[in-house]
Amino acid sequence: MNYYSLHHNSPKTSFQEAVIKGIAPDRGLYFPESISPISKEIIENIQNYSNEEIAYEAMKQFVGNEIPEDVLKKIIKETISFDFPVVPIHENTATLELFHGPTMAFKDVGAKFMAKCLEYFNQSSEEEVTVLVATSGDTGGAVANGFLNAKGVKVVILYPSGKVSDIQEKQLTTLGSNITALEVDGVFDDCQNMVKTAFLDDEISRKLTSANSINVARWLPQMFYFFFAYKQVAHLNKEIVFSVPSGNFGNICAGIVAQKLGLPIKHFIAATNVNDTVPNYLEDGNYNPKPSKATISNAMDVGDPSNFIRIKELFNSDLETIKKHFSSYSFSDEQTKEVMKKIYNETSYVADPHGAVGYLGLEKHGLSSNELGIFLETAHPVKFLDVVEDTLSVQVEIPSQIQKVMDKEKRAISVKSYEDLKQFLNFG
Repeated sequence: MNYYSLHHNSPKTSFQEAVIKGIAPDRGLYFPESISPISKEIIENIQNYSNEEIAYEAMKQFVGNEIPEDVLKKIIKETISFDFPVVPIHENTATLELFHGPTMAFKDVGAKFMAKCLEYFNQSSEEEVTVLVATSGDTGGAVANGFLNAKGVKVVILYPSGKVSDIQEKQLTTLGSNITALEVDGVFDDCQNMVKTAFLDDEISRKLTSANSINVARWLPQMFYFFFAYKQVAHLNKEIVFSVPSGNFGNICAGIVAQKLGLPIKHFIAATNVNDTVPNYLEDGNYNPKPSKATISNAMDVGDPSNFIRIKELFNSDLETIKKHFSSYSFSDEQTKEVMKKIYNETSYVADPHGAVGYLGLEKHGLSSNELGIFLETAHPVKFLDVVEDTLSVQVEIPSQIQKVMDKEKRAISVKSYEDLKQFLNFG
């Protein structure tokens, strides 16, 4: 499988090089040269296949022969070694829980898959590679855990000071070993821009790769759990509508890839907080990125979502085709809190702020009697403890995955500018 830059000013490259480089020399995101549907037999009889078999069939064309079959299957087995349950909420709504992994966020899947691929590609190299990643919340913890003690890999995580939850900060600043956290005086977009600038800097870029969803090995594996969800509900014979809480739009973009592979998904909803660049684009056709605003659903605080260009590519940049398959709605913190209360009062289900935004997306879009709406619970409510407990007046039990980091000491280096980051990467 070859990959090309969406800026179309760089040569095509292999899966391995796309993973190692992270971003193309022309600063474009890499995109697979082709997407071929998987066997209809697998889709039609999906309940007869294990999750590992399904994930392998979905991923193998994107890797090609660059990772041996037995190694790729082992990587996939380690990547999806936890549950992905679909939990009924109302008669025609359910949630896909993606927080049963080691850091209790959906990004555990992509982070683990990429870490294992990079470790395989780097196994015979004497040079250390530096994974440089920006986080608005959960990416940092997932990447830190996925790459912890990976041979020949150093991880540098940039996060916006005061704009991630306490638990999220603990998960990315307390591991030590080959993981370093840089606390940025700014917002997520500042962190992301620093990462992109570093990849264009010839002095340091040669040894860098990215673990944000701009990296194909972080982005593509997220399609797995759309298949797993369908496997659990296929017997209902309903048309499936997915509502995905969206920040950088990698997750929903991976879902659309699953649809291109043959998964029968009727429609996608990108539910956002007040960072409404994409909802506005669908309304007036003008794509106008803007500075991000802080919200209680902080992992979605992105004003310039990197992966939306991939979504446009999947639909040939045709606005009417995008609208046919894809809707996007924006919601305020007040609306988010109100629907968290509604869900809890009606069902006793505790939704985190991001999942609540996903539920709002289904509610606004509307569902017919023959549709099943599935919203993604992308992180465990404990990761947003203050918001959840204050909003619902409940006490959230602290899972073991979180308890083990709560008392650890935060270690982070403060940076204010790209020059600070470059100095650290050169001499840190």
